[in-house]
Amino acid sequence: MATGAPGSPHEGYDARVQRRSAQLLKRRVVEQERERYLAALDWARDDGSFERIAALIVASRRRFILGTAKSFTYASLLAIELSAGLANVSLIDGTIVRPLDVLSDVRSTDVLVAISLSRYRKYTVDIARRFAEAGGTVIVITDSPDAPLSSVAQERLIVNTESASFANSPTTVALVIHLLVTLTTASAKGAGRRLQERDRLSESLDLYYD
Repeated sequence: MATGAPGSPHEGYDARVQRRSAQLLKRRVVEQERERYLAALDWARDDGSFERIAALIVASRRRFILGTAKSFTYASLLAIELSAGLANVSLIDGTIVRPLDVLSDVRSTDVLVAISLSRYRKYTVDIARRFAEAGGTVIVITDSPDAPLSSVAQERLIVNTESASFANSPTTVALVIHLLVTLTTASAKGAGRRLQERDRLSESLDLYYD
């Protein structure tokens, strides 16, 4: 996959957005997103990394998810979706699950999924590197083969986040998360029972409108 363009949102705004009409800009963004999504579907269909990563997540005893700033949003989505079918999924949020607590008790059966997209936050890079040094398995979702965490990743997925907008595109990242959750849940023992029990509890707690 191609990689996202480097630089700050301000630089992207100056280069791509400023002084363009809304209609022209909308057309450019929509066309680029259509092309990117079709390319991403072909890439995901043929890339065996998805199956290997899903197997690593299922085989692990504890699953930690990490991301900072905008990547924290993606990390939160991945953690929420994975926890529906798997136990022992923890989002490292810095408050409830703190890096110090995680890094002081890393085991060889632990896996960390780190989402690290440009511009790369030192917080994510430092924690993931120390997790790998402690003997845990690190999986990286990033946007460049030269990203800081590429060297420590046992498996990695390189997504295309380039966009006609000043903001990087979330399209391929969302696809990656959706596929990983689907493959992982499908192969995890007890996932069906866990999902059924969640439905039963949701109904008994009256969580949703009919």
